[in-house]
Amino acid sequence: MKKIEYKKDFKELYLPKTTPVIISVPKMNFIAIEGAGDPNGEEFEQATAALYSISYAVKMSYKSDNVPADYYEYTVFPLEGEWDLVDKSLASTIKENYKYKIMIRQPDFLTPELFERFLMETKKKKPNGKLDKLTFEAIEEGLCCQMMHVGHYDSEPTSFAAMEKFCEENGYKRLSKMHREIYLTDPRKTEGDKLKTVLRFKVASL
Repeated sequence: MKKIEYKKDFKELYLPKTTPVIISVPKMNFIAIEGAGDPNGEEFEQATAALYSISYAVKMSYKSDNVPADYYEYTVFPLEGEWDLVDKSLASTIKENYKYKIMIRQPDFLTPELFERFLMETKKKKPNGKLDKLTFEAIEEGLCCQMMHVGHYDSEPTSFAAMEKFCEENGYKRLSKMHREIYLTDPRKTEGDKLKTVLRFKVASL
């Protein structure tokens, strides 16, 4: 049975350098949920818990009586988030003005039918009101600029400024203020200056 380790098999996507690069991000399957408001609140915490509970149900399904066809071993992918502003006239530092879609990438063997199965199973084992808001979808980001940000989330603007400067100097333009973050470290267990977050936004050639 093959085994997928995202840090090894998809290193380009999940372990970029701390300097900006241009990358083409392929279509991938995710379980996702949308929301708005301060990510330090209970709503965001419940949404994250719902994502992880179903993602681990998929991973551990090899122990069930009905193992999915084409199942293979893999490491659960990290939490990702697409971030934007509800009111774009307000400063990006106002966290109550955030809107987001957070998600976890899924293995190739997961189908829409299997998603519904695992959703029902998770509702029985780990009830969470946010489970009803989960969706299973394919997302293709395409051409992007990305880099690894090391440090506090509040210091991300420095990295975004470096990414935008890189794009300007290399014939690319940022398409919108929306961006993606991939969380490689747990903020509950990692010191702020050691947090590792992949930052990414969509670009186009000039």
